[in-house]
Amino acid sequence: MATSSLGRRLVACLLNVSEARRKDLVETVAKAALYNTEGVRHEGTTVLNIFNDYDYNRSVITIVASIDSIREAILCACEKTCGLIDMQTHTGVHPCMGAVDLIPIYPLGEEVRAEDCTKEALAVAQGLTERVQGTSAFLFGWADFPLQRGLAHRRKEMGWFKKTPDLRAIRADVGPQPQKRFGLTGVGASPYVMNCNVTIDTQDVSLGRSIAKAIRESTLGGLPGVQVLALPHQGAVEIACNVESVKGNPPDHLTAGEPWPSFSIGGESYCHAPASLITARVAELAGRQGVSMKGTALVGFTPRDCRGLAEYALSQGIAEFWKEQRRIRM
Repeated sequence: MATSSLGRRLVACLLNVSEARRKDLVETVAKAALYNTEGVRHEGTTVLNIFNDYDYNRSVITIVASIDSIREAILCACEKTCGLIDMQTHTGVHPCMGAVDLIPIYPLGEEVRAEDCTKEALAVAQGLTERVQGTSAFLFGWADFPLQRGLAHRRKEMGWFKKTPDLRAIRADVGPQPQKRFGLTGVGASPYVMNCNVTIDTQDVSLGRSIAKAIRESTLGGLPGVQVLALPHQGAVEIACNVESVKGNPPDHLTAGEPWPSFSIGGESYCHAPASLITARVAELAGRQGVSMKGTALVGFTPRDCRGLAEYALSQGIAEFWKEQRRIRM
């Protein structure tokens, strides 16, 4: 990552909300992270990207701010979301449990420690349940102290992967028992998690699941840091990957192609599997079954891109950067 003084205290939140079909609603949520109720901008905050997926009925809003400003930006966006989305009427093929489904906080700068992000994640979880009565949260990553269980682990415990999770059986970490209107929100902190979705030209979800299993970190020979779902998507199957950053150096046998991007947090080295490696592995496995690739999409950015673009947006005073990024970046 870059080393400018502007980026040393930056953090990112890839806010996942359970709506994509009403894009104006999602933009309203994004703007709530940027401006107060009087329309005055929250200083030092930008929204880099809004990723909408109609089939999933899910959007990811990339909010970046200094560690000192991120809490208020997130909470304002969450308050707006909870006032606009009712989980009792939500439909979509992607698993979800909450109107605000996920609040992950990632450090982008060398001077932001794991402890800093943990403090903010816990404050966001508490603040959400206080500001919006009836909301509740579970914790993951660094915020899940002392166990520090990963997001996939906690989601499984909460029943997130089930088609119809039983909210009555869930004990939230913060707030009351989850209510149908708001559902349950995951709040946590960790090294950056990149989202990489690879689409294969088939409608056979079982084939997609076999590929997902083969590349999943927990499978022998899988890719470190990669958590995967296979979901029907726009008449094909999407291999939807959460690409977690892993501590240390990548395995030697996986670095023959593109180098693994790396960065440091508190003096510890981290890296993540490049999208090209995930794409190549999916293409290989699908090709063995006579199935071709349709394409790869990043939901947001790599950690390096996220920081670099945030530094640019903030230095130029651009709050609604998602409106500018095609002109600047693409």
